[in-house]
Amino acid sequence: MENASGWPGHGGRIAPLLARFGLPSDHSVIDFSANLNPLGPPPWLGQWLAGAGEALSRYPDPDDDRARRAIAACDGVAPERVLVTNGGIEAIHLAAALHAGGRALVIEPTFSEYALACRRHGLTIDRLALEAPAFRLDLEAAEAAMAGVDVAFLCRPNNPTGTLIPRGDVERLLERARETGTSLVVDEAFVDFTEGEERLTPLLERAPHLLLLRSLTKLYDVPGLRLGYLLGAPERVRRLAEAQMPWSVNALALGLAAPLLADRDYLARTRAWLAAERGLSASVRALGYDVPETHANFLLLRGGRDAATAGALFAFLLERGLLARHTHGFTGLDGAWLRLALRGADDNARLLEALAAWRRP
Repeated sequence: MENASGWPGHGGRIAPLLARFGLPSDHSVIDFSANLNPLGPPPWLGQWLAGAGEALSRYPDPDDDRARRAIAACDGVAPERVLVTNGGIEAIHLAAALHAGGRALVIEPTFSEYALACRRHGLTIDRLALEAPAFRLDLEAAEAAMAGVDVAFLCRPNNPTGTLIPRGDVERLLERARETGTSLVVDEAFVDFTEGEERLTPLLERAPHLLLLRSLTKLYDVPGLRLGYLLGAPERVRRLAEAQMPWSVNALALGLAAPLLADRDYLARTRAWLAAERGLSASVRALGYDVPETHANFLLLRGGRDAATAGALFAFLLERGLLARHTHGFTGLDGAWLRLALRGADDNARLLEALAAWRRP
């Protein structure tokens, strides 16, 4: 599927991008377009899956609460506050469905699925732009925009900018949401890649109108598994569960949540990788590129004065076997920026070398 610009609607679809730029289908590519853990899945996962065949011959048990209880224990909340979902995407669509026919506020540029989910459930969409090039939120404008809004979507850290709205600002938005009767949906799909403790979980107790969306597939590099969840007030979680499709989450995902969350060694190795490679954004900025401060496992850079220049840089990188994420599908970026994921040291060094070559006269 392509968008109006003719670029593939999803940036990681390698085959049509190779064809677009006249490159052979076997062209070797390092994928910087997907924001996944470059360590790969935990090493024990293959053996676990090999021994899980019996689960495939039965329907998932609707009373199987192992995943919910493991998530609740990990996040320090009651199980009644947890709903396991078929990836973060289902959580987004359930949040929109809860307010079907109403009015939504989407803070952009951001993940396009929020607007898509709202349209599918008949919500009228109001949009508020983050202020480029730093992509900061105008807090007073956001508070004003919440008047008459049933649900507001906020991504933190934001995809694709990597920026992080301060917790104090979120608390102000929650107070405003209480006044306006607005549900605040905060997508924390990339919160596992932030430094320090940036999760908003402690706010749930005093903010019944707050919904937090999470994903396990990015941290553990298992996007094909489709394993996400949401956190909220027990009554709201119950209503969302009633709207969820039967057997939405497969048996493998339900069984894997607990062992994934229990793998502290994998988490420690991920933290070590992040600490070693987080300086990539500063290195790219030192080459003369505009790069907003990122708190995620990816960075956004301005590819040039317009989409055509960014497209030329995209092609330059792709010819050298480096796949960036184009931004033609992100409202407000319009193709003039590129998103790049953090990878291992060798891959990141190769990226820096190519970006430096592009800047040379």
